[in-house]
Formats: sequence, C-alpha cells, structure tokens
Amino acid sequence: MIKRLALFSLLIIMGFSSSVLSHCEIPCGIYGDKMRFDMWMEQIQTVEKSMNQIMELSKAGDKNYNQIVRWVTNKDVHADDIREIAVQYFLAQRVKPLTEDADAAAKQKYADQLKTLHLIIVHAMKSKQTTDLQHVEKLRDLVQQFYELYFDKEMEKHMEGHH
Repeated sequence: MIKRLALFSLLIIMGFSSSVLSHCEIPCGIYGDKMRFDMWMEQIQTVEKSMNQIMELSKAGDKNYNQIVRWVTNKDVHADDIREIAVQYFLAQRVKPLTEDADAAAKQKYADQLKTLHLIIVHAMKSKQTTDLQHVEKLRDLVQQFYELYFDKEMEKHMEGHH
C-alpha cells in the first residue's frame, strides 16, 4: 500500500512539475529584444577575434596547436550562439507567423525578416567552416538589416511600455 501511494504521489508530482516549472519562453517585458542584438554583435566580434588569432597562430614557425584548437572551439561556440538566437529566439518566438488577412506590407516584412534571419544562420555556419572575415562583415550587415526590419514604429511603441 505504501509503495502504491508513493508511486501515485510521484506520478502526480511529475505531472504537475512540468507545468509548475515551465513558463512561456518569452514572458513579455522580461527578456530584451535589443539585448539580443547586442549579444549578436558581441558574438560576431568574438568570432572575428578568433579568426584573426587562428590565422596569426597558424603563420607562426612553432605552431601552438593547443591555442589554435582553443580559438577554433571558441569561434565555433560563438557562431552557434549567433544561430541559436536567430532560430530559438527570433524565429521560434518573436517573428510571428502571418495571419490569413495580412496585407501586402505585412507579407513583405515577414518575407524580408525570414530571408535576413536565414542569411544570418548561413553566414554563422560559414564562419564555423572558415576563417574568411567576409562572413563576419556580412553578419554585421545582416544583423543591422534585421534590426531595422524588426524595430519598426509598432515594436518601438510596444517596447516603451516595458521600461
């Protein structure tokens, strides 16, 4: 009887624990959209520094392979973080799917946002594959492009209510 009661209690706790511990991924006003753009720029700068260090260390006569590996790993982690913000934060949570009655301007904005986020993801991936600094510059341009697409007057007004 005690075992059954313990098992039943455990099942109830497990059933409620996910609903108690989980919450909306973006409780309005807690997470900052603008902060994500700052994070992107910091990660892009880190990817750029990592690429420069990899190239510099690779030119050295006596190569320090441990340091090269550390910079490659660092570059890859930050490139993944760039993609994570694009996918998990903006695509999954912030860029809202169109409604059936969306007008042409809304459809164009949505298409432009999706295209820009897709290009951010692609150039972050290419930053992992190479030390080509052109991808870093492209990422900076794309993040700026997306910023301008994302923070329209409606979004700015919405954000003012959270300060």
